[in-house]
Amino acid sequence: MNNVQQDIDERSNLTSLNKLELLLFRLGGDAEGNHSELYAINVFKIREIVAMPHVTPIADSHPHMLGVVNLREQIIPVINLPGVVGCIPAAGLKLLLITEFARTTQAFAVEAVEEIVRLEWTSVLPGDKTASGALVTSIAKVDGDVPNTRLAQVLDVESILRQLHSNDEPDVDVDSIGAPLNLPEGQVILAADDSVIARALIENALQAMGAQYVMTNSGKQAWDKLEAIDIAAKKEGKTARDKVALVLSDLEMPEMDGFTLTRNIKQDSRFSTIPVIIHSSLSGAANENHVNGVGADAYIAKFVPIELAALLRKTLAKNTPQKRG
Repeated sequence: MNNVQQDIDERSNLTSLNKLELLLFRLGGDAEGNHSELYAINVFKIREIVAMPHVTPIADSHPHMLGVVNLREQIIPVINLPGVVGCIPAAGLKLLLITEFARTTQAFAVEAVEEIVRLEWTSVLPGDKTASGALVTSIAKVDGDVPNTRLAQVLDVESILRQLHSNDEPDVDVDSIGAPLNLPEGQVILAADDSVIARALIENALQAMGAQYVMTNSGKQAWDKLEAIDIAAKKEGKTARDKVALVLSDLEMPEMDGFTLTRNIKQDSRFSTIPVIIHSSLSGAANENHVNGVGADAYIAKFVPIELAALLRKTLAKNTPQKRG
């Protein structure tokens, strides 16, 4: 019992330690049946894993949509994940990963599940430092920093969903998103997200609001940028707060996650007055409690441009520095 409680406590505290847990799974090989690689999804997105049930095909659906399942009176769409990635499952589709993120529930069909591993975010390399494609946010060194470590491709499941439903959601509507933010001259919004699709959506929203911004691909890149901004500001006799109106951060990011980024900002006197909004596909009371615990000013689930715009305005209005006399 003590070991079980310790495991629960450790899992709950991962966000305070710049750690994550990944579910590793296989999708099959290439056309010749070779190279069955490891793939991964953050455990926080997994609700449960079930044996492949009966799937009801849906007429005129996307080629990679297998259909829907009725799981405990909930109709859940089923995505052929090997098909999306371009793999051929030698043993067939055996399992469903039931996931909850970005305000949706869906199931990903996979060939086999391997294990759950606990890693430092520093053992996860950003996709832009590898040859990974748009469907992969990062590469995880499964065994840590040891020679010949296993590598797992962390899938950008938000991008996968977006691609499958690309015709269902309109682009950012400039007219409905409201008036421009009108940031003071020289101020920017610093944003961090490791997903290619998420970065594009955020940039579209900020452009529609007329906001100047700097986009980064990870918490580490955002932190490095903040420090560079601080150095440049001091040369002008100013502070980082004079240059950065707000930080908008994802939670799941390689090298440094959004929890650690926020904690670093709020515990550093150079940056502590800069407001931070967490913008994440991870939802639920536990994550929101962790967000509050590291000192973030606000939290919002991805991705509704009008809601994001409203929260940006509200947070900026509450945190506008007083003019110096």
